[in-house]
Parts: sequence; C-alpha cells; structure tokens
Amino acid sequence: MGVKQMEAAELLSLNKFNVDEDEPHIELDKEICGQCVEKACLYVCPAVLYRLNKNDEISFDYAGCLECGTCRVMCKNKGIIKWLYPRGTFGVNFRYG
Repeated sequence: MGVKQMEAAELLSLNKFNVDEDEPHIELDKEICGQCVEKACLYVCPAVLYRLNKNDEISFDYAGCLECGTCRVMCKNKGIIKWLYPRGTFGVNFRYG
C-alpha cells in the first residue's frame, strides 16, 4: 500500500481563510473587464474565483484567494485596479494534514 496522493481540490479544502470583510485586497474595474476579450483571469486563477455571470460579466470573490498574484500578472488590460496582500492576520492560512 502506497501513500494516497491528494487531488488539488482536496488540498485547497485544507486551507483556512480569515476574510477581511471591511477591506477587499483585490478590486476589479467592471468597465475594463467588460471590454476584455481574453478574460485570462477565468483560466489562470488556481482557486477558480473569477467567473462569468449570466450577463457574461466577470464576477469575483476574493474570499478564497490564494494570494498568488497570477491574475494580476496575466491581466493585459489592467482591469485589476487594486491587488494587495491582505492586512495583517487576514488572508489564507495554508495547511497540510
């Protein structure tokens, strides 16, 4: 018997998040995002936090953010107008086991 390999979804579920409800650390410009053709954020976010709503507009929930910065780097149109690490004691707490 070998060691069970955990899938990405299982590993992500182990993380704990202390969400800062008063101050989001990532904000989008809905107008810029609405004009974006590539919408790279939909494909590069490892936590799948960017989604298209029923009106084909980008919706985003920073609550499960892994703070990797991939969305900021991949956004060609600078639709992410604010990207900071969360304030002290807030954000992701990575855990394994």
